[in-house]
Amino acid sequence: MHENDRPREKLELIGRAHLSDAELIAILLGSGTRNESAVELAKRMLHSVSNLIELGKMSISEMQRFQGIGPAKAVTLTAAIELGRRRQEAAPMQRRQIQSSKDIHEIFSPLNRDLPHEEFWAMWFEQIKQDYQLKTNRNGRNLINSS
Repeated sequence: MHENDRPREKLELIGRAHLSDAELIAILLGSGTRNESAVELAKRMLHSVSNLIELGKMSISEMQRFQGIGPAKAVTLTAAIELGRRRQEAAPMQRRQIQSSKDIHEIFSPLNRDLPHEEFWAMWFEQIKQDYQLKTNRNGRNLINSS
């Protein structure tokens, strides 16, 4: 096996920051096909969608359209993407002032980025003692029509 097709070893030797997106995905896939390494398969997947955000929007059945991706690999990728989304969502919000719509976008974007539908969210502030706390509520959902 070529050295470039061993992303697990590369991660252990030089660290996760030095791996490409395809190499990180290949670690999750575990193996490729008879004709294609896991890294090559991951590159092909990424090339088809152009970036990780679009890969995160793929359903399990859409992932399985790639030769070499069965239910187990598709579920593994979906779970890893969801963990990444939850990690970003759970990141402690630093106390900051909301001064523009960009600040609001930074709060809500991780919550909605990979959804296959639109959602309506309400946001308001409540004064508790001497402090204001941000409150949110998800009020509805509409499926996105891709036709």
